[in-house]
Amino acid sequence: MSVQLQKGDKKLLNAWAFYDWANSVYSLVIASAVFPIFYEQLFSRAKIEYIDFLGFTVKDTALMSFITAFAFLVVAFISPLLSGIADYSGNKKGFLKLFCYMGALACIGLYWFDLGNLYLSLLLYFFGLVGFWGSLVFYNSYLPDVAYPEQQDSISAKGYSMGYIGSVILLILNLAMVMKPEIFNITGTEEDPAALKAMRISFVTVGVWWILFSQYTYYYLPKGNKNSNRVTRHVLLNGFKELRKVWDQLKHTTELKRYLGAFFVYSMAVQTVMLVATYFGAKEIEWGSDDAKSMGLIGSILLIQLVAVAGAILTSKLSAKFGNIKTLIGINAVWAVICVAAYFVTLPMHFYITAGFVGLVMGGIQSLSRSTYSKMLPETQDTASFFSFYDVTEKIGIVIGMVLYGAIDQIFGSMRYSVIFLTLFFVIGIILLTRVLKKH
Repeated sequence: MSVQLQKGDKKLLNAWAFYDWANSVYSLVIASAVFPIFYEQLFSRAKIEYIDFLGFTVKDTALMSFITAFAFLVVAFISPLLSGIADYSGNKKGFLKLFCYMGALACIGLYWFDLGNLYLSLLLYFFGLVGFWGSLVFYNSYLPDVAYPEQQDSISAKGYSMGYIGSVILLILNLAMVMKPEIFNITGTEEDPAALKAMRISFVTVGVWWILFSQYTYYYLPKGNKNSNRVTRHVLLNGFKELRKVWDQLKHTTELKRYLGAFFVYSMAVQTVMLVATYFGAKEIEWGSDDAKSMGLIGSILLIQLVAVAGAILTSKLSAKFGNIKTLIGINAVWAVICVAAYFVTLPMHFYITAGFVGLVMGGIQSLSRSTYSKMLPETQDTASFFSFYDVTEKIGIVIGMVLYGAIDQIFGSMRYSVIFLTLFFVIGIILLTRVLKKH
């Protein structure tokens, strides 16, 4: 059941933005905070660091890097397919629900994540990631359907804000559960202590939260566009054809092509750092105890989230004064310093300081990169295809970054060498940005 509202209706806009409140808990609790801590503690308690996987002996953190890379590779491949379907299918909401429920149920399934059933456990993590990113394809494609051009910036920002608030609320609740499980009547065993049990329950809360709050969005969102044509092979391939069309146009826009090259290189490193930061903190920092580690890591994630808000504001002021490209060069320089510093970080206080600087440049580089790309687009009505190209570029960069990070971790047995290697991408990014002639 749903209610049909006119495009631009305030209630419809709020319902669309509310999906950010529903799904952002995945990116914070599962991808960034609680699950990486849980994963590390499983291996730590089992006193193993290497495990047999598909006939190979793989380091625990490298394994997660490879699984994440494979998930993003799948998402990068299916995104154009999904975009084609989203453009032509008359049941866009059905696809949004499909990926939402896939991701949410996979999160609930993580309650049973166990080294004894590693293949099934990793498959659940994989489906959670694909469900989250797959649902975003359809969620984002709804924006021009529900909002007029003059409304899109503000409602998109509102969605981001709601997602931030909702995810932080649930993370704080999960942190309380992990730190004080007795208050929530959570008991454990010698094999599965109360704190670890609380983390398992937090995965369930993510799935339930995601499904429950998305219902408000589904109630008001239209079924999809009025085109109810059958999805054909031509439609499936249309997304790839659009990407090829953008690629051909890039040959005639030198500045945009150079910028995309720079973005591809430095974004590869940025996204990799953001995906592995908690695993690095759990493995490489001397916390003293599991409780101190859990509190310290989740506290660091919250610190990054809070500082990121100030960082985004500061970045926007710097770009207004110095221009986008010069600001991006400066931010990349800070990222390079962070990676070099991270190699020497061993104590919790050093990790907090590093996390603070990560927060300062994390949100800023993402928002400024996207707005710079938008400003450099040629005169075209086909902005959706250009941004689809941008998103696929970013995801392929993540795949390469995670594979390289995991490979170095596997070869040298330490994530510190992987982080120091990422410095190279920021330096190359700076060099490529200096070649971008257009000033902003």
